[in-house]
Amino acid sequence: MLNTTFEKDPSPGKPSAGIQFPATTARKWVLPNGLTIIVQEDRSAPVASVQAWCETGSIDEGAHLGAGLSHILEHMLFKGTATRKNSEIAQKIQDAGGYINAYTSFDRTVYWIDVPAKGVPDALDILADAMMNSTLPGDEYEKEQEVIRREFAMGFDDPNRMQSQALFANAFSTSPLGTPIIGHLDVFNTLTRDDVMRYYKARYVPNNIFFVVAGDVSAEKVRDQLAKYFEAYPRKSLPPVYIPDEPQQLGRRESHSEFSTQLTRLSLAWHIPGVTSPDMPALDLLSSILGNGRSSILYRQLREKGLVNSISAYAYSAANTGLFGVDATLEAPRRMETERAVLAIIEDLKSNGVDPAELEKAKKQALSDQLQSLTTMRGIASDLGSNWLMVRNLNFTREYLAALQNVAPGDVKRVLNTWFGDHNLTVVSLNPAGSLAGGEAGAAPVSAGEIQKFTLPNGLRLLVREDKRLPLVSMVACFKAGLLAETPETNGITRLFARTVIKGTKSRTAGGISGELEAVGGSISADAGSNSVSISVDVTQPDLKLGLDILSDVLANATMPDDAITREKAAMFAAIKDEQDQPTAVARNLLRASLFPGHPFGLRASGTADSVAALTRRQLLDFQKQYIAGANGVIAVFGSVDAAEVRALVEKEFAKLPAGAPQLTNPPRPLPLEKNIIASQTVEKSQAILMYGYHGADILSPDRDALDLIHTASSDLGSRFFVRIREEMGAAYFVGASQAPGLVPGPFLFYAGTTPHQVAAVEPALLDEIQKLASGGLTAEELARAKEKMLGQQDIRNQSNDAFAASCALDELYGLGFDHYKSFRGAVEKLTLDDVKRVANKYFQNKPAVLVIVRPKPTS
Repeated sequence: MLNTTFEKDPSPGKPSAGIQFPATTARKWVLPNGLTIIVQEDRSAPVASVQAWCETGSIDEGAHLGAGLSHILEHMLFKGTATRKNSEIAQKIQDAGGYINAYTSFDRTVYWIDVPAKGVPDALDILADAMMNSTLPGDEYEKEQEVIRREFAMGFDDPNRMQSQALFANAFSTSPLGTPIIGHLDVFNTLTRDDVMRYYKARYVPNNIFFVVAGDVSAEKVRDQLAKYFEAYPRKSLPPVYIPDEPQQLGRRESHSEFSTQLTRLSLAWHIPGVTSPDMPALDLLSSILGNGRSSILYRQLREKGLVNSISAYAYSAANTGLFGVDATLEAPRRMETERAVLAIIEDLKSNGVDPAELEKAKKQALSDQLQSLTTMRGIASDLGSNWLMVRNLNFTREYLAALQNVAPGDVKRVLNTWFGDHNLTVVSLNPAGSLAGGEAGAAPVSAGEIQKFTLPNGLRLLVREDKRLPLVSMVACFKAGLLAETPETNGITRLFARTVIKGTKSRTAGGISGELEAVGGSISADAGSNSVSISVDVTQPDLKLGLDILSDVLANATMPDDAITREKAAMFAAIKDEQDQPTAVARNLLRASLFPGHPFGLRASGTADSVAALTRRQLLDFQKQYIAGANGVIAVFGSVDAAEVRALVEKEFAKLPAGAPQLTNPPRPLPLEKNIIASQTVEKSQAILMYGYHGADILSPDRDALDLIHTASSDLGSRFFVRIREEMGAAYFVGASQAPGLVPGPFLFYAGTTPHQVAAVEPALLDEIQKLASGGLTAEELARAKEKMLGQQDIRNQSNDAFAASCALDELYGLGFDHYKSFRGAVEKLTLDDVKRVANKYFQNKPAVLVIVRPKPTS
């Protein structure tokens, strides 16, 4: 479904499932020079998303189609303006605690800044300046060309990206939608800075730009600031660009190729009409019925029967055309069988139609998905921007959702028979090498309440946060477990448990669990980490009791049937294979094994093929009995709830969960490294990865916040590593740092992605910057910027209840306390340069480290 948003309507539409469409404060102005300004005030969190949309994408490049002009402009726009130097833009936003980024699509280039509310004037000023006054410096242009060439190389290594590009290239033979957004490397190499500058001057004009702002802002102040800034820039004529329509497809198209991968990726796609077609609501709902969730037709009939490792469906619609697609990953020998099975399902639906109950479930899922998109300011602003760009109607989502509710089974059957003919089908696959044979003010915002904590008789801790902003409820149950609970022989058991625990209980089948939730627009998922395992359920407010009932049933009564274990093992084997296609994952696994020899943190998150194959149902049931216990867990329920009601429901529903005992109370600590270690591996890719790894801190360490600041300062667009290695040397596509503190000290990594011939230059440069950091700590400017960024990102992250619930539950589980987020701000603000220098000295200066280099196999 389209990314759209709700807008206030004087005559609200009919509620669905007891849910009222929330009103917004979206307002719109058009300045005399054609610049459009859209603002939605939302004071539910002290943050805002500021977005500048240029109505120009890859399809608008005219004579330079395939050169990636729009994409390179996305890279270059913040490289300096008439009044701001290179890096000053990103650093200014990071000083304010914000985050800046951009993306390019077929029909748009969007620049956005998520920032605490106090930084909105700076964000507006910076975006307006960049949109109108970028200088595209020549030296920066040459560096960024190399960066984009690295991005091309990464894409050439990525089977998912190569598959997507192959599908669009085959489906669109005339339309520019068949040309990759990034362009073609050989055409890109012909571009000059002058070409890009001419394109910029022609397309980045006020009447081809609009701004969208959502968050804790004054709409009038935003309008006035932008109006004052843009009054110096007149409207300009836009050179016409011929964009040919795709002619009607008259016969089936197929393309099957080989690639350096271990799994086959299969795509089937049919041409469909554009976004305003009356057929689109039915097509959107059909995509949900076919491939959205574990109770969908394709998942039940293909994934659960072991034919594929994953499968999904989608309906993509542009202005005048689109694609309805089915994507699957599978073992190579099953490609033809999978294709036949998908087409057989389509033919059955064309003849017999869809189950009315499935259609109603899809309608509720569509509503739930739309509500979920409104949980962050960025999502709200993106929806408004998409509405305006695509149809010039800020009320489009309300109308579209109303149209969805009016779709009848006969409408779905009609669009199936209209669009899903064999003559309109494109089939593309990517296979392992050698596998082929041949504007108004709205309602006042509602504030969220404080988190309340309760402890059940069985020891389970309950966190509740009342937040009535949207009729959504997020709940998550976390338990200590993870890699720290594994041995080489049981490696992967936490991940396998997470995959199978939701596959059936004593009273519900796997389809029953997912089907009950998806029928009301809900979902269930499970995840495994280094220190914990968690199960999450998301529902809309009327279905709170159902969500808690299913979550408690899964935790207390999961049966993990043998057929589910077999299927999920197969999926894990596929994931283990897939890791070998990702050079970064290969490097990370190699580094962990070298940094933590003989320790659980040296194991792989997904296990090995041998360890997973040896796991039994009895072991999974024993794991459940030991770790899924009240005294070892925390459950958080955040959203449109009443705390007293939630407490009563949880005490009733979760009373059957055994008390058990706290786990991992004294986990093994890793042995210190005695000397430097160098580990290397070759892969059949064209990129190289370097990583330096050190032992870091544990979750409760007083050094953790200082290490977080070092990690943050080393990873942003103004970091010393980024400036030296990517900007000055032009030798890496990505560079930065990361840390993963656990219940015992985890890894702290510095990393860079580069080309094989630049490894010799990047390795000493990366080490030199680490040593400077180790001896001197951060500069005052780096420390201030890192503090603002950390604190700003906490505010941005915590605006979404699902993320906030998980964060608070884990903090409580690990001993930090559920309200750690409150003391975190003060603790970070108190840290001094001397504090950070002491920690940098302690962990990095003259400390043994592991250097990992992953590079391509030498050519013969």
